[in-house]
Amino acid sequence: MSEQPTPTATAHITAPYGPLADALTVAEFGIVCASTPAQHGVLIEADDTGLTLRTHDYETAVSVTVPTATVTRAGTSLLPLAQLTKAMKAMVAGETKATAARTTITLAGDFLSTDYLTVPLAALPVGEFAPAHKPAPPAAHIDAQELHHQLQRVIPAAGRDDTLPTLTGVQVTLTDRLTLSTTDRYRFAVAHLPATPHPDHPVISPGDFLTALVPARTLARLSKHLKTQTGTISIAFGNSGLTLTTTVAAFTIRELEGNLPRYNSLFPTTVDTSLTLERPTAQRALKKCAALIAASGERGSTVTLRWDENGALTLAPRIGDPDDRARIKGMPLRFATLTGPTPTDRELHTNPAFLADALDAFAGTDTLTLHLRDPKEGSTKLPPLLLTTNPRPTGGDYRHLLMPVRPS
Repeated sequence: MSEQPTPTATAHITAPYGPLADALTVAEFGIVCASTPAQHGVLIEADDTGLTLRTHDYETAVSVTVPTATVTRAGTSLLPLAQLTKAMKAMVAGETKATAARTTITLAGDFLSTDYLTVPLAALPVGEFAPAHKPAPPAAHIDAQELHHQLQRVIPAAGRDDTLPTLTGVQVTLTDRLTLSTTDRYRFAVAHLPATPHPDHPVISPGDFLTALVPARTLARLSKHLKTQTGTISIAFGNSGLTLTTTVAAFTIRELEGNLPRYNSLFPTTVDTSLTLERPTAQRALKKCAALIAASGERGSTVTLRWDENGALTLAPRIGDPDDRARIKGMPLRFATLTGPTPTDRELHTNPAFLADALDAFAGTDTLTLHLRDPKEGSTKLPPLLLTTNPRPTGGDYRHLLMPVRPS
């Protein structure tokens, strides 16, 4: 019978409850996929630089500092994160929120104390914790709020089928700007945001790029943390994965295998017609159509954008038999044609949930531009719909490609 390693917990620190609890909440991002007790733990490192908390579940590694903590004895402890968090919360129970936030928490090895209580914790062997590889040096700085905003736009278009793991990722590419792209084969979202090269990183030459494909579900979780961040964060690309670093925390995300298709070859540069739509009106119409589809019980039904013989545009649910559909009148949508002829006697069918995601991605704008291409003569392929923030099919900070549906 092999001898079990003896738990050692040697870090001694004091810190206000509020900042320490906040730091542990951030550290939780690194235990979501943990499969062993040690990786469910938080590694507490106390030294002359201060207090650092580390977690690592092999998909995400987190390092977070607690500037308000005081190190009373240098050392390292590995404690179950959930137990530590719950114990701390219990020890400030009954206090007002303000009093709880400034309550002094003392951690001496595996003993947790306040002025009123002292409890032991189930320390884990430090040697069983698998640390993450050191992240690469930062390559560029980006605005935290802009990154959060653009992630909200592209993540809904990522695939959710784990049998196609590559499509479940966000392609993060750094050139002279940062580009985020996602696709699930039925839609393709691409967002751009400014990036400032890090002073110590070589400038990326024209035509060169750094890229990483990282799980969309991980970035979706981290975007909740980015929502509260101000100022800039750094981004790094390396063998350890993609690293995002805020003022107090660093997140290194393991890459997926492969890369998404190059979006430049899929997005049209020329179109036959471009028109602007009133986004709030389109959203209202879509909600009514989706509710009618739900009321009919015809799950999987599409919605139809239809231009009549006079060029008037409506949005309607595609429900019922052919006779019913012939009598359905859709909700009128106002639009203005920018280039090309106004469509007449034309129908486009699309998934209502996908269209809802596309419209939501343009939140904050009253209008968006819809670009259409005419079907090629003799071809059975339906040209995709292109939605942009730009009056042209190219340029702008966000573009969304949506495949129409061929009704049965």
